[in-house]
This record gives sequence, structure tokens and C-alpha cells, in this order.
Amino acid sequence: MLRRLHPDPVEQELRELYTGLTLPAGSDRHRTWVALCMVASVDGAVAVDGLSGGLGGEADLLALSRLRASNDVSLVGAGTVRMERYRPLTGSTRRREDRAERGLRAAPRLAIVSRSGQLDPELPVFDDRDERPLLLTCERADPAALARLEDRAEIHVLGEGTVPIERALDHLADLGLPRVLCEGGPRLNQTVVAADRVDEVFLTLAPALVGGPAARIVHGDREVPHGLALVSVFESDGDLLLRYQHRDHHA
Repeated sequence: MLRRLHPDPVEQELRELYTGLTLPAGSDRHRTWVALCMVASVDGAVAVDGLSGGLGGEADLLALSRLRASNDVSLVGAGTVRMERYRPLTGSTRRREDRAERGLRAAPRLAIVSRSGQLDPELPVFDDRDERPLLLTCERADPAALARLEDRAEIHVLGEGTVPIERALDHLADLGLPRVLCEGGPRLNQTVVAADRVDEVFLTLAPALVGGPAARIVHGDREVPHGLALVSVFESDGDLLLRYQHRDHHA
């Protein structure tokens, strides 16, 4: 069961969560619309034993699937790809059909941000040779590492010593991928927040306390406060699914 707490409280079937959601194709400020998607415990941890799957329940998994049905590209850091053992974002037949009905490509692209380019070519994320992930990297990347990925990834060199996130987002728009779902991790999220390119946030608050050294959903060296407006709140089996939009960004 799913309860919508805001706006207009009502009980719904879980399958109704975010049905028909399509991210906007861009804002009045930028050519992309960036939605941040994360799960956290009550005390702010983003992982248990290094994995986010130890936090969210059935509703969180459904939310992620629905968000991946709403975007053009999922943006993710290389460390998260390694830790979470990312796979191709092919999706179910129903999700592919649903995306096509809304004018989206059958499956979202996956864009991996890596300054070093050092990713194991045998990682499961590279299993689909017909839909290679985009690798967004820079000139300081290891040439030998990039050479090992030439037939596994579509490599885009965008900066000198690092991957400038604003250039990366604009590049995705140039590729016809303006609806961006940023899936973390926390340090990638920090770069997007610091550039003021987050348009909305989908956060699942899991009913758990974790403790320990786990990072928050955004982690970096400086504070970059931005005001958010609450859009919706759902509850399912103790999980709170929160949706916010940036107060100053409008589609």
C-alpha cells in the first residue's frame, strides 16, 4: 500500500507511484533538467556495508525504476558503478514500451564520470555491446585504461585535469539527452549542487539508523546552500519518498 501524504492525502496502490512521470526537457536557466535521486537512512547514511540497496525497500526500488523510465540519461560516478555493480539500463519490456509511448528512447543512456578512466572492462555495466555507456573523462585519464575501454564504452574527453560538470551536462544536451537523472555518489552530487545545476531531488528516507562513517547524499569540501520547495510526500512500509524542486528553477 502507498499513502500520499502531500499534497491531498489519499491511499493508493504501490504500482501508482510516479506513474507517467517524465522529466522536463530543460529549464529556463539551462538546457538540461537534472533530478537527483538518492536513498538515505534517518541519520543520513547513504549505504550499509557500502551498498545503497541495504536501505530502501520495495517502494524505493519502484521509484528508481520509474525515474529511469522518465529520463534520457542516468549520470553516475565511477566509484558508484564499481561498488553497486551497475548493469546496463535496458529495463523491462513494459518499461521500454512505456518510455516509447511518451516519446522517449526505449532505454536511458548511462553516462559514467571518471577522471582517471580506470574501470575494469569486465564490469557488468559494459555487458551490452549494442548500448555502450558514455564515459565522460578528461585529458589526465590513463591512456592505457582508456584503450582497454575503447570497444566497451563511448569515450568523451571533456576537460584537462578534471571533468567539469557544467560542460558535461551541456555536452549531454548536445547529444540529445537533456533529461538527466543523477544517481550519485555523494561526491558527484556535490559537483552538481555546487554548480547550481540540480533542478529537483527525489529522496527516499528509509526507517533505519546506521551510524558509522557513511557519507551524506551530498559530500564535499564546501557548503553551497540552495532552497527547495516540497512537491510531494509518499509513505510505504515506513519509507518516506520525498520530492523537492529548486525554488528558483522552473521548467
